[in-house]
Amino acid sequence: MANPEDIAAGRARWQARYDAARTPGSGGRGSAAPEARTTISGEPLDPVYGPQEGVEAPGFERIGWPGEFPFTRGLYATGYRGRPWTIRQFAGFGNAAQTNERYRMILESGGGGLSVAFDMPTLMGYDSDHSFALGEVGHCGVAVDSAADMEVLFDGIPLAEITTSMTISGPAIPVFCMYLVAAERQGADTSVLNGTLQTDIFKEYIAQKEWLYPPEPHLRLIGDLMEFCGESVPAFKPLSVSGYHIREAGATAAQELAFTLADGFGYVELGLSRGLDVNRFAPGLSFFFDAHVDFFEEIAKFRAARRIWARWMRDRFGADQERAQWLRFHTQTAGVSLTAQQPYNNVVRTAVEALSAVLGGTNSLHTNALDETLALPTERSAEIALRTQQVLREETGVINVADPLGGSYYVEALTDRLEAEAERIFERIEGMGGGAGAEHAIGPITSGILAGIDNGWFTSEIAESAFQYQQALEKDEKRIVGVNTHTASVTGEVETLRISHEIEREQNRALAGRRESRDGAAVDKALADLLGAVRDPERPNLIPVILDAVRAEATLGEICGTMGEEFGTYTEKPHL
Repeated sequence: MANPEDIAAGRARWQARYDAARTPGSGGRGSAAPEARTTISGEPLDPVYGPQEGVEAPGFERIGWPGEFPFTRGLYATGYRGRPWTIRQFAGFGNAAQTNERYRMILESGGGGLSVAFDMPTLMGYDSDHSFALGEVGHCGVAVDSAADMEVLFDGIPLAEITTSMTISGPAIPVFCMYLVAAERQGADTSVLNGTLQTDIFKEYIAQKEWLYPPEPHLRLIGDLMEFCGESVPAFKPLSVSGYHIREAGATAAQELAFTLADGFGYVELGLSRGLDVNRFAPGLSFFFDAHVDFFEEIAKFRAARRIWARWMRDRFGADQERAQWLRFHTQTAGVSLTAQQPYNNVVRTAVEALSAVLGGTNSLHTNALDETLALPTERSAEIALRTQQVLREETGVINVADPLGGSYYVEALTDRLEAEAERIFERIEGMGGGAGAEHAIGPITSGILAGIDNGWFTSEIAESAFQYQQALEKDEKRIVGVNTHTASVTGEVETLRISHEIEREQNRALAGRRESRDGAAVDKALADLLGAVRDPERPNLIPVILDAVRAEATLGEICGTMGEEFGTYTEKPHL
């Protein structure tokens, strides 16, 4: 139990941190001196609220103060007063030039960062003229075949001055190398680049199914990337551990929380197995969560995630610096909650989900567009999605007080319940790998994850949860407005964005022209050097040799295919 003296001491520590943040920029990039705030009626507001002075507060040590372990209430003492969440809209369609226009619109309209959506051939490591890419080029994201496409994608956008998130895992490393080369060609100092690369291969085997190679080669590449970024691009986060796709596949909130954090623990084990200092590499890990429509459960999930991560990083992995204990996360509103029926209702769903992410303390946020169940967003629907965040930030007062729901009986009970369920799942995962006492190439959590992938456990757990939810819908135990309740409507069809097949033809013409104009001998040598490096188990790091291939204008498909000659492919086992 937190006694009054401990609570008072905690408040004093918080106040000291808050006062220190009054110096502009003292909180780092994107921070500002916190300002005084009032309600819309003019009533002054404290930056944070807690137990009354001199009153005992059972369990308050698990809640605490913002900016202090276990970070249940957020990473920063100032909350959003000193560091508002980053508005990072996810976008990509057609070719690089078209997506560049959308990026400029987002930035000119007040977006704070970019998030790249790639098309399916790019996500699978294929060039746009591969037979498997037929009919898919530019349809669910932007096509990127080489560094030249990356140059066009960010034309006129100074990469040294913005943060960029790239949602790609299987071929993430060569795509990242293309991003670095595009920055080089802008004349940027690549050591100062800031952003996030998803790279999370565990969630691909668990939920999204976009892998290239078996797990071990992917982990080798990820370990190389962690080392490279730590040494050469320290502000860039090489991993975004992604629960979003796990939740979208049908997982419950507890499963999303537990599977995602377990994946994160696996990457910590990977870094430690490489001899990296946990206090140095752990701040380069970020997370990506879903904000679903159950408002309070989502808030509790985000708060529990920070608390679990901080405790495991300190007690299990020996991280003794605060930044290494922080769980920083991006949130996207739930695509799976959107409906094709009565699509304007999706604006409401998205706003509620975005508010849950904000009240849960997200560090950056993407809001889905109302038409995303039908097609890629139009400019109009993308603007509505962006304005949703801006209304929340500028008009509602949600940035005035840090963790305003902290201490709520309901929210704290949900937070504790989700944490306990997650811990039970961690035990199950570790047990599948033989437990802490067994021999492990990387670590016990990693062994458990790989075992769960191999035996289909993750897939079956998510499938069962999705099945139960669907049964509840069909029995009217769960209701979705416009689908199984309140189905009458006066709204008609909405305008949708259509990607012309001419985009694919144009992309392939451009790709053929680049192949024709490049130095073929230089490309052949770079790819031969890459294959030799991949086949050398003593090779210290593959990133520099991949960069050389990208600079020679080798394509994504050529680079991924060359590595695949040694790494092989992965086929998921059927499970009954």
